[in-house]
Amino acid sequence: MSDLDLVITRRMKASPARVWRCWTEPELIPQWFAPKPVIVKNVVIDLRPGGESSSTMVLPDGTEMPLLGCYLVVEPERRLVFTDCLGPGFRPLANPFFTAEVTMEPDGTGTLYTARAIHGNAENRRKHEEMGFFDGWGTVAGQLDELAATL
Repeated sequence: MSDLDLVITRRMKASPARVWRCWTEPELIPQWFAPKPVIVKNVVIDLRPGGESSSTMVLPDGTEMPLLGCYLVVEPERRLVFTDCLGPGFRPLANPFFTAEVTMEPDGTGTLYTARAIHGNAENRRKHEEMGFFDGWGTVAGQLDELAATL
């Protein structure tokens, strides 16, 4: 791990298979992916290296934040790596911010879940932390845990 990374780790009740479903089934993403009351819509998951990873977050004031990137690593029920540095087909994007690595390790009947935001420079890391990384990603990890446990 680098000092340019931000990391959260949680023990989840659900198995890695259920956590994986929440990350990879487009109809499940809006139920947990952003801290409520933010809405997530227009989810596209092309689950292969170079495949599209996109959605739109709608803030309570109606502001829409489109998110576009691509998957880099897809290891079913274990590891998912995606980035906004590249778009579909590994096409470089204009304003890269970070790459995310999500791991799901079996932990008894549950999952040891780790989400890591990897930044290319200290400025983006600082900005991400100030945007509320720990509160936001911590909140969505809780929402993910709750949803995955119901599947």
